[in-house]
This record gives sequence, structure tokens and C-alpha cells, in this order.
Amino acid sequence: MPASTMSPRRRLLAPLVAALALAGCAAPPPAPTASTPPPVPAPAPAARPAPAPTQDFAQWIAQFQDEARRAGIDEATLHAAFDGVQHLDQVVALDRAQPEFTRSVWDYLDTAVSPQRVVRGQDKLLEVRAPVDAAAARYGVPAEIVVAIWGMESNYGSNYGDTPTIDALATLGFEGRRAAWARTQLLAALRILQRGDIPRERMLGSWAGAMGQTQFLPSNFLAYAVDADGDGRRDIWGSMADVTASTAHFLAREGWQRGQPWGLEVRLPPDFDLGRADDTLRQHSTQWATEGVRAADGAPLPELPDASLLLPAGARGPAFLVGPNFRAILRYNNATSYALAVGLLAQRIAGGPALQAAWPRELKPLSRNELQALQQALQARGFDSGAIDGVLGPATRSAIRRWQRSAGLAADGYPTHALLEQLQKSPPP
Repeated sequence: MPASTMSPRRRLLAPLVAALALAGCAAPPPAPTASTPPPVPAPAPAARPAPAPTQDFAQWIAQFQDEARRAGIDEATLHAAFDGVQHLDQVVALDRAQPEFTRSVWDYLDTAVSPQRVVRGQDKLLEVRAPVDAAAARYGVPAEIVVAIWGMESNYGSNYGDTPTIDALATLGFEGRRAAWARTQLLAALRILQRGDIPRERMLGSWAGAMGQTQFLPSNFLAYAVDADGDGRRDIWGSMADVTASTAHFLAREGWQRGQPWGLEVRLPPDFDLGRADDTLRQHSTQWATEGVRAADGAPLPELPDASLLLPAGARGPAFLVGPNFRAILRYNNATSYALAVGLLAQRIAGGPALQAAWPRELKPLSRNELQALQQALQARGFDSGAIDGVLGPATRSAIRRWQRSAGLAADGYPTHALLEQLQKSPPP
């Protein structure tokens, strides 16, 4: 699900999807050593949000309708959208949820690229061959990539959510934590209704406002949805021509390079400086080849400009060389695990190989609290890790690399329990 205006379902969800559904599996980094994690107390159950006062929600809706009128939304659309609109308590609860435990990249990929999903994806590719090939020819995005996103976002259309988009976004706008974002998306949803692309009762999706079989946010729908079947409506719920073309259009507009692979699994030479596995270090695949980087299957590296190395599980896991198309997938959903899953699922759907290198499955991922402790320890020792938020982002990985170098360790940027313990034992300056 995208990530530009944020991303279909997750550009949207860069903060939300990347933060939630995939936050636990987002951008997993690497690991040199392992130790048994200390017991972590079970997190306290999230407090149930208080029901919204009916009158207050009604007043908010009335005020928003005035805003929508000034933005050009007609009365018929306002009645269709808001007659009977409901405040959804479960949406507030899900929005406030802060999962304590994260998933490892291999646990995430075990599900995302399971043998069952691969086989089903191959069957589904045959079913939608005509529309997806048409989308691929028009936008230059391979059919298997489009089908892989479809599989990731809604399990090939079998589960794209049953929450009314208007109710979900009105609830999020009223609740206030992300009010400005929700109001923008709600106004975009009204424009979709007014244009006649979909009736309110069929505008369904996730609790966070992502819609349809490949989970577009309303703003992304307005920007990228395509009427590929020529019926006058952009229907990402029921028309596979529209679903596949809209998804390919999003990627094409967000930087997909026709004819280039998303990336590939590679082998690194002995004594390779793992600190060079950094997204900010990008160079042509021919340069990486001169440094001893080889395709995992021994074949020559493909033509890949602006390629960077990715070590999603650190020194002890698989290595990948990824290019502009990998970054285009990230704009659909800004989580490294997600983009890697799309690439690997597409590879398998197209009949390509599974991963050759093994994951370090004995390592346990750090919990959110442990990541916060790691960030605090890095900050205390002069290594800026960004916000102390328990989220493993680029700033934290960069700080880990700098500390690893200072301690004479392989600078792979991957947090482990052993690394946290060693860091906490080292005296701050």
C-alpha cells in the first residue's frame, strides 16, 4: 500500500502502516552477536477510549461539512456521506495502539512470502493476465510486481477491509491525534464520492482509511487511480483493470525505472566493510562488482545505477543490492521489510529462486522499550540516534554503526541484545 501523499495504503501509512502493521516488521537491520534477551514484563493493556459524546461528534461533522462546502463539495454528496455517519470506537483504539514487541524480518517474510502465497500469486497472475499485462505495457512495471503488491495489500483481493472509509476518517479527524491528516483524507474521499467513482456503501477499506484491493488512501486515489476499463469510474474495489493499472501508475509516477530489477540477493567478499551497506551510499552496480560484490547465484550483476547495499539482518543474514525500483516500492509503503517482501514475492511468482543465505533465526528482536534504552545509551555516549521513540530508523542505525566502529565491531548497524548489553556496560564520556 503506497507512500507518497503518503502511499496507497501505506504511504498513507508511512506513519501509520509503516508505523503499525509493519512497524513491527519495518526496516529490520543487522546483527553480529546474540544473547538471551532479558525478560520483558507484559505491556499493560491499552486503555479503552472513552466513547465520543454524540453531540460533540455531530458538531464536528457539522463544522466539517461547512469546510467541505467551501471547498466545493455539493449538498447531495454531503448528505450521502454524512447522513448516518458513525463514530467508530475501534478505530480510535487501533490508532492509539503502540505494539511493544517487533517482528524480525524473517518472521515477517515467512508469512509475506509463504509457499502458499507464492502459489496463489502464480494462479492469480494467470487469472488477471490480460489486465495486468496491459498495465505493465503502459507503465513499465512488471506484472509480477503489481500482483505481489496486490497479494501483500489484500491477499489478492480476499481481504481489503470492511470499514466504511468515511466513518473511519471522520472518527480520526474528530479524535484529534492526526486531525489535519484525517481531514485532508476525508475531503479527498468526498471528492471521490462527488465524482461518482464509488458509492459510499462500497467505499470500504482499512480502519486507517486505506481503500480497495491495493489499499490507496483517498489522496493517492485522486492522484493515481486510473479508469483502465473505460466505464467512466475508477474502481479499485471491483475492476481488476482499474486495480492493476492504478497500482502500476502509482509506482511509475513515484520513480519506477522501466527495464530495471528492484534488486537481487548478493554475496559480499570476506572483510568487506559492512558500514558501506547504507542507503545514502549509492553507486553503479559495476562499481560494486569491482569491490567484490557478486550475485548470489554467481551471475554477473545486472545493470543497476544508484544501487545501495541492504543488510536487513546485519552481518549474519542475507545481503541485497537494491536500486531505484526498490525505493519506488518504499514509497508505496515506507517499511524495508515490506519492500523486500514485494520484491521477493514477485521474484517467486515469476518462477525465480528463493533466498540462498540463511537468516539468523536464533536472534530475538529488541522490544520497543529495549530499542528506547538502546537509543538513550547511544545518546548518552555522544552518538545521535534521533528521537527516543523505540523505532529503528536511519538515524538510529547510523548511530549504531558509528558506535560499532568506535568499539572495533563490524559496523552493520543491527541492534541485538548482546549489543545493547555491551553498549550499556561501556562508560559514557
